[in-house]
Amino acid sequence: MILHELPTLAVASVAAFGLALLSAVAGFGGGVLLLPVFTALFGLRVAVPMLTLTQVSSNAFRGWLNRRELRWRLIGWFALGAVPLAVAGGLLLAHAPLGPLKRLLGVFLIGVVVWRRRNPQPRKPADHTFAAVGAASGLGSALLGSVGPLTAPFFLAYGLTRAAYIGTEAVSALTMHLSKIAAYGTGDLITSRVLFGAALTPATLTGAWVGKKIVGRISDRVFVVLVEAGLVAAGVLFLLGF
Repeated sequence: MILHELPTLAVASVAAFGLALLSAVAGFGGGVLLLPVFTALFGLRVAVPMLTLTQVSSNAFRGWLNRRELRWRLIGWFALGAVPLAVAGGLLLAHAPLGPLKRLLGVFLIGVVVWRRRNPQPRKPADHTFAAVGAASGLGSALLGSVGPLTAPFFLAYGLTRAAYIGTEAVSALTMHLSKIAAYGTGDLITSRVLFGAALTPATLTGAWVGKKIVGRISDRVFVVLVEAGLVAAGVLFLLGF
């Protein structure tokens, strides 16, 4: 690695650790908050595929840490919708207008929290609903780098919390991220600069491990509040154009 890039790597590693920890506790949020950091350091077109590489290791490790609580049927339905749309979004990344899509997603996320507060016991979604959730998430994630908060309301409404929620969401997202990498490679977006993100793997794995230790100590009620707070924060960031 070129020596003058070491300070940049140090900053990115600290951010990756902290936000992997956040993802391990809340089940999402790390990618959404890490994208502005990567964009500032590397530029948006590099940041999105770089973030995807970082998320592969983070999601795989979170899935493994919570492997006993995985809901494989939901993961299968999610992947059915996510994989083809993630590939399509990955191929569109070089030309897509990202600003309007981000703001629309921001409005949706904040609206979801308001809706959940007005409807504290929403109807449990059917398993096959997660194919549509996966499709929307796959397309949005390929264009924006991360839309983990988009899936949160559906996994929560299904009744998943803590280990089941975090592990199932992580493995579902992993199927999507692997598909995105294939698409980015086809579109010549996996450059040497993007591969710089692989050096952040130790930081993301350590953050995921520390977060796993924390999440086992909080109640389901606190867990849901943390997720909803993350949804609002992510929505505000998207509305501000980050």
